[in-house]
Amino acid sequence: MKRPVLIYSILFLTVLWSDLSAQNAFFKQWPKGSSPKEVGRKVTGHFIKTPYANFNRSKPADEIIYSEVCTWYGALQFSKESKAKKLVKELEDRFIPLMGEKKKLMPRPDHVDHTVFGSIPLELYIQTGGEKYLELGKYFADKQWELPANARPEYQRLLDKGLSWQTRLWIDDMFMISLVQVQAYRATGDRKYIDRAAKEMVVYLDSIQKPNGLFYHAPDVPFFWGRGNGWMAAGMTELLRSLREDNADRERILQGYRTMMESLRNFQGEDGMWRQLVDDPSAWPETSCTGMFSYAFISGVKKGWLDEKTFGPAARKGWLALVKYIDENGDVRDVCEGTNKKNDRQYYLDRKRITGDMHGQAPVLWCAFALLN
Repeated sequence: MKRPVLIYSILFLTVLWSDLSAQNAFFKQWPKGSSPKEVGRKVTGHFIKTPYANFNRSKPADEIIYSEVCTWYGALQFSKESKAKKLVKELEDRFIPLMGEKKKLMPRPDHVDHTVFGSIPLELYIQTGGEKYLELGKYFADKQWELPANARPEYQRLLDKGLSWQTRLWIDDMFMISLVQVQAYRATGDRKYIDRAAKEMVVYLDSIQKPNGLFYHAPDVPFFWGRGNGWMAAGMTELLRSLREDNADRERILQGYRTMMESLRNFQGEDGMWRQLVDDPSAWPETSCTGMFSYAFISGVKKGWLDEKTFGPAARKGWLALVKYIDENGDVRDVCEGTNKKNDRQYYLDRKRITGDMHGQAPVLWCAFALLN
């Protein structure tokens, strides 16, 4: 009677070992200085010592900006995955003044770029259990689906459809909305948060994803801008990491994600990088989108959403290319400056390449924690 159990156990262990061996081939044995732990510690340590950011302007910050939130989130996740309790404490200490003497720097939840701030106190609650963090994080997540004072009529129409009143159909929205709602679900276990984020994602996919899986910067700007597409790739990844199998929208989101990943694999350069304009091989290699796409690839391979033999080498190649752009201080170079839409191809090609911008620091940390997860 025990023989079938033994056979099944052997088969299970064989499959498991095969999966782990494949992942070891892609995500282990890093060249010196390029392991996720080394890189993550350098970039996290640099972030902790960096003053609150202000889009690379010299004057002090007026409020915490979304790119800093994204970096903070990556640093917290990396610290958790690497079991670096000291870093978690330092990241918490960086946050505490925002609930006290520096409270004026805390943004209001009146826009997607501001509301994503709530993902940080929610992560601090998950890691430390501090109830004050949970209360603050839920406040931000809930406000995204609550009609504000003096609301425009279209806000109510969006809520009537089950969508956030902050819906704009801009490509960066579906990282910002997804992250804070998914974090609220992770912190509370309340499915309303992640289910409504999934519904929102489907609306964006149905409305703005192109047949090749990519996204224009805007309907009237027919260019596949790198970081803009990176926000969508990372947003779908973040959502899928926690979306339950029985969610009715999961298959549609997986379809959109896989279509995008296949297209991105075809546009990855021989150097492992993606370009400022994704489909233009003459455009300059850009680090923020390369980090975001690599995060989506790494997560997809490790979670089983993507074929590991096809996407594993591309994911590794992206990471190894990206870390070459990190200097001795932990700053990422060749990050596209903040970019508004413009129906002009040259406008995108001429954007400044910045060093140390949080848009580039964040996805390096996302990749680091995904590689350790």
